[in-house]
Amino acid sequence: MAEHQHTEHIVKPGIYMVIITSLLILTGLTVSAAYVNLGRYNIVVALVIATLKATLVVLFFMHAKYTQRRTQLVIIAGIFWLAILLFMTLSDYISRIDYRGVRSPISQVTSHETCPFS
Repeated sequence: MAEHQHTEHIVKPGIYMVIITSLLILTGLTVSAAYVNLGRYNIVVALVIATLKATLVVLFFMHAKYTQRRTQLVIIAGIFWLAILLFMTLSDYISRIDYRGVRSPISQVTSHETCPFS
């Protein structure tokens, strides 16, 4: 029976500095994007930025980039499953009709006169 040798991959501190700087920049971008009205694309921008940040964390801080292929396959399968769940949830959310017959999500109100709550 052959023994498996455990080898660690040593990441240089400079790589960690680049990754943490990138995460801080993306966090700043997230905060600044929250103040910009992009209409229905606000959620898309937020999810793209969050996906980039999560990818950097998983690849470098969790060392997924340097693991065995089997571990990478498990990570990819988990991401694929999450994508299926998000797709099913969002398709249900988009196709909803409330008790008044109004489709959800309600489009964003752009002027004060058309707001029914004022």
